[in-house]
Amino acid sequence: MKRFEGVDFYGLDELLSEEEQLVRRSIRDFVDGEVIPVIEKHFRDGTFPAHLIPQLGELGVLGANLEGYSCAGLNNVAYGLIMQELERGDSGLRSFASVQGALVMYPIHAFGSEEQKQRYLPRMARGESIGCFGLTEPDYGSNPAGMITSARKDRDAFVLNGNKMWITNGSIADVALVWAKLDGVVRGFLVDKGTAGFSTTLQSGKFSLRASVTSELHFQECRIPASQILPGVSGLKGPLSCLTAARYGIAWGALGSFMACYDCARNYAMSRIQFGKPIASFQLVQAKLAHMLTELTKGQLLALRAGRLKDQGKATAQQVSLAKRNNVFHALEAARTARDMLGANGVTDEYPIGRHMLNLESVFTYEGTHDIHTLILGQAITGISAFE
Repeated sequence: MKRFEGVDFYGLDELLSEEEQLVRRSIRDFVDGEVIPVIEKHFRDGTFPAHLIPQLGELGVLGANLEGYSCAGLNNVAYGLIMQELERGDSGLRSFASVQGALVMYPIHAFGSEEQKQRYLPRMARGESIGCFGLTEPDYGSNPAGMITSARKDRDAFVLNGNKMWITNGSIADVALVWAKLDGVVRGFLVDKGTAGFSTTLQSGKFSLRASVTSELHFQECRIPASQILPGVSGLKGPLSCLTAARYGIAWGALGSFMACYDCARNYAMSRIQFGKPIASFQLVQAKLAHMLTELTKGQLLALRAGRLKDQGKATAQQVSLAKRNNVFHALEAARTARDMLGANGVTDEYPIGRHMLNLESVFTYEGTHDIHTLILGQAITGISAFE
């Protein structure tokens, strides 16, 4: 298979450090060699390539931008480049890494006790333990404040009741970070697999993210030790900070799907002969490629700037929302355009475009829908909340 060389119309590689480029190359080679050869079958069969988890641990992908506890301690641009390359393979694989790192390891790292950090983070960094993030509920997605999952204190324990839905990694997770209301205040709880009263149900029938595990979590008088509460945060600040961390990775990840679709469409247009010449010679096809390249380049600039701001401790949640909203929107637009350029071939899994297009429909929705990010930006612009 031809080695993927990326898309860099504006010479952005010159703005990357040697370490950042090395990290990208190692993950790019991993995706080319280990992911792309197997991912279409997993997508077709609706299975997650779990055999890749140990390699992700060895590569330092899991919680890559966290310090200590066997984590790689990379900067946020290098982390973003990892997410980009994983999603070039498949959104499901990047989702696995995002949930593990940004939604479970990050809050343990930021808000957990030292005992919790020592117990969970090293094993999670090595891929020996899997985590999931339980926030969304059947009736509460965009409005997490309305959650009805509850916790109550009972002597030296907490008792959880409720249900979570659309949970990536749920049925394979060794630990679930669950957000529930304790005396009306949202708190985070670590629930180990096998705890009495905790069960999962696999969600099937998906058109999108088929190479990803999506589950429901059920808690019925689920009793956990009091030591399993995250001590360092209360209120919606906890889960929302996790979502900001994940959205940052998605802003980069969408560029991976974008690049895969653009590269495939360009190569196809150069070799597909119609009316006696390559379709790349026609003006309408060139216009589509030009638009795709323009939006891809703009998205790369957004992600890179967001990463530098994040490394300086200056990135805001609203800036991350802008990057997630823009990059996913244009990646999905590009996937649909690329599918059109391939004609009927675009709907077969001989080419990756249809798979990326379907996956991006989910990425467009999760971690804050496109409309929710629009309203976040609207509030930042006007100072007026449209949520209430």
